[in-house]
Amino acid sequence: MFKDMKKTKVINSNLSRVIAQMGHFDKLAIGDAGTPVPDETEKIDLAVTQDIPKFMDVLNNVLEELEIQKIYLAEEIKTKNPEMLKQIQKQLPDTTIKYISHEELKRELKDCKVFVRTGEMSPFANIMLESNVVF
Repeated sequence: MFKDMKKTKVINSNLSRVIAQMGHFDKLAIGDAGTPVPDETEKIDLAVTQDIPKFMDVLNNVLEELEIQKIYLAEEIKTKNPEMLKQIQKQLPDTTIKYISHEELKRELKDCKVFVRTGEMSPFANIMLESNVVF
């Protein structure tokens, strides 16, 4: 007997589990291949090789299922990776952005439910997503 496959966009079982368990104000982080992850933060490692998967592919996939009220980005993305910033702003045009230092962002990862590691190889391709309610 065959069971129906999940019909939503996120098919990674660990990522789907974490998204389903998110509550209002919980944080989920997505980042590049080199981001140091605190020991107390669960890490879902999606990286296969350099640039696979890309940061924006993973972000777009997560946004299919997770309602966001605010995002946190490193201040340094403005000058060190402006193209990535444009892509993020285009994907989340009405979402509040809080810019913090890269060092602060790394410290804040300890308060995230999970860190999702991508194969991204561009600088400051890191984001923390603060969840919202859907009602």
